[in-house]
Amino acid sequence: MRCPAVTAGYRAVGRKVVAGAAVLLVVALGGCGDQAARPVPAGEQVRDGFAVLVFTRTTGFRHASIGDGVVAIRRLGARHGFAVDATEDPEQIQDAVLRRYRAVVFLSTTGEPLGPAQQAALKRWVEGGGGWVGVHAAADAFYNWPWYGELVGAWFRRHPPVQRATVRVTDRDHPSTESLPAEWTRTDEWYDFRTNPRGRMDVHATVDESTYQGGGMGNDHPVSWSHEQGRGRAWYTALGHTAASWSEQRFLAHILGGIRWAAGAD
Repeated sequence: MRCPAVTAGYRAVGRKVVAGAAVLLVVALGGCGDQAARPVPAGEQVRDGFAVLVFTRTTGFRHASIGDGVVAIRRLGARHGFAVDATEDPEQIQDAVLRRYRAVVFLSTTGEPLGPAQQAALKRWVEGGGGWVGVHAAADAFYNWPWYGELVGAWFRRHPPVQRATVRVTDRDHPSTESLPAEWTRTDEWYDFRTNPRGRMDVHATVDESTYQGGGMGNDHPVSWSHEQGRGRAWYTALGHTAASWSEQRFLAHILGGIRWAAGAD
């Protein structure tokens, strides 16, 4: 069965949930089709009311965890009061659609997922104040588009096998890392990048190459960073390769903080 171009996500229901009642929010459990209702606990605040578009098209390698990521971001939206839509359709990256959103998440998008008209629309939207979030293989795209290289901060070069390693959180003030421990040991696919983004980007976390095999960037190996792009904001994390990442509470707090920062909600 084919999914619709845009899957409706969560919409904030007023500014507060009335105490003693529950609001049912739809949670997609996978690709498309079956859905189940998730109650918001009585008294839980529904905040912000902004909308996020998750873009998942790939024309190169496709990560099996993309579906897990969409489900997890929908759940974050339900819990924290922002709307989440998801699409594989590049035609949705256009002015009339993007103006509905405060942030767009490129969730392991690879290859050339946008044509020239959509690239121009994304650039206008970000430069005009939109928030862009890149997750994992978003760095493995558009190698011949210089503006995208500025947006993502660094392009993917290679990676060793998936393994356990220690992330060093170097910026405890950013919303994407403020809740993380200074040393965060986890399993992921550790990207090497073609260039080191430090100096051009605000680096929030690095991976310690002494804690895993096959790293190729040396003592300074950033894995999460952010910057301003025109009047917009861009945040990237190299983490999120595995399906298990998307049920890991610390990783989800990392993603939530990145989305909220890019959307200007923090």
